[in-house]
Amino acid sequence: MTVPLLKIGAVLSTMAMVTNWMSQTLPSLVGLNGTAVSRAGTSEKISPDEGWQVYTSAQAPDGKCLCTAVIPVQGSCSRDLRSHQLRQLTEKVQNISQSMEVLDLRTSRDLQYVRNTEALLRGLDARLRAAADGPRGLNARGFQELKDKMRELLPLLPVLEQYRADTRLVAHLKDEVRNLSGSLLAIREEMGAYDYEELQRRVLLLEARLHACVHKLGCGKLTGVSNPITVRASGSRFGSWMTDTMTPSADSRVWYMDGYYKGRRVLEFRTLNDFVTGQHFVQHLLPHPWAGTGHVVFNGSLYYNKYQSNVAVKYHFGSRSVLVQRSLPGAGYNNTFPYSWGGFSDIDFMVDESGLWAVYTTNQNAGNIVVSRVDPLTLDVLRSWDTGYPKRSAGEAFIICGTLYVTNSHLAGAKIYFAYYTNTSSYEYTDIPFHNQYSHISMLDYNPRERVLYTWNNGHQVIYNVTLFHVIKTSGEL
Repeated sequence: MTVPLLKIGAVLSTMAMVTNWMSQTLPSLVGLNGTAVSRAGTSEKISPDEGWQVYTSAQAPDGKCLCTAVIPVQGSCSRDLRSHQLRQLTEKVQNISQSMEVLDLRTSRDLQYVRNTEALLRGLDARLRAAADGPRGLNARGFQELKDKMRELLPLLPVLEQYRADTRLVAHLKDEVRNLSGSLLAIREEMGAYDYEELQRRVLLLEARLHACVHKLGCGKLTGVSNPITVRASGSRFGSWMTDTMTPSADSRVWYMDGYYKGRRVLEFRTLNDFVTGQHFVQHLLPHPWAGTGHVVFNGSLYYNKYQSNVAVKYHFGSRSVLVQRSLPGAGYNNTFPYSWGGFSDIDFMVDESGLWAVYTTNQNAGNIVVSRVDPLTLDVLRSWDTGYPKRSAGEAFIICGTLYVTNSHLAGAKIYFAYYTNTSSYEYTDIPFHNQYSHISMLDYNPRERVLYTWNNGHQVIYNVTLFHVIKTSGEL
């Protein structure tokens, strides 16, 4: 009776080895899950059924190369024939393993029944031997007892029949395991031409170089703006809303400031979803009222223009206090040099990949837009550029990678019309379509962490994705 159990143990041992080999091999063959890089350069986690594909860039003789976007695509590994065969074999291994577990439980149960009937079998054997030695000693009562003992053994017959069936099943499973082992060996030999440890090393190296390329692609020239995405409709016609432009992506707080002058109430929402639903927020009451809508949150602090002055204020949300305030030399205020929509928008704070900026104008430069780099700790002006573009003719403006982009209107039909490059102190007129869905923009800011434009458009909080054109110099092959 113990022979089937020995066979089962051998098959289970073989199955364990097959499953162990599959668990070690499959991750390196089908588990190349990476990070997909979107067209704007952000990264997102992808599911195991997806993959990523790198479009290699062409390098020009002068050492420049154009890095093409890396777009999430259906993984080629998932369509690979060998990977498909391995998945099928894995499913067979799992099915056989389940059958073996059922068989093992059933055999253990039957074996226990056989053990329980062992005493009965020994007693019956003794009675039969006695009857054989002296058949005259077997009276009617003894014969009846013998029949009763035989009747008690009748349930053992189906158990023995189940043993025979299980023995045939074990033989079948052994054939299946033998076939699986042969198939796996053939696939492994076929893959032997590839050193998968080396392949994994190259994949990791490629990922590192891809991330390095993404880092280089942090800046670029604006070539397009997506259609608007309306996040919420709330508040008055004018206002501002924003997320932190510097903190890690895990910090998803949203700040909301309704109105364009004399306001002091700032609402802080825990997440974008809380902002959409209008729930779970705390209130900050600023010690000084604000002017305009050109506020920005940078590294946990709010930078804004103090009402009826050209004073820049840095308010820290964590300590709920003003850390520093300083005048911007010569900057106009109180609707002296606002954008075309007015609203005390004389001073506009912005943040891009390189840090904090202030956009304003002065009497000395005849009302043309001045762009100034500002020290975020002291609010000192580090350097200024006169763009030559009249601020009253600008609808709104934002900065990406040190370039100031200006819309020609705050009303319907607006487009991004002018670009000033601080790295070369030069400008050009542009023609980038910009869909002004609600026809009255009173706030427009770029967030370099999320690479989107935040907009307050006639009581609607809206975002736009941006498309950047990148030309970079490479020190080696990408």
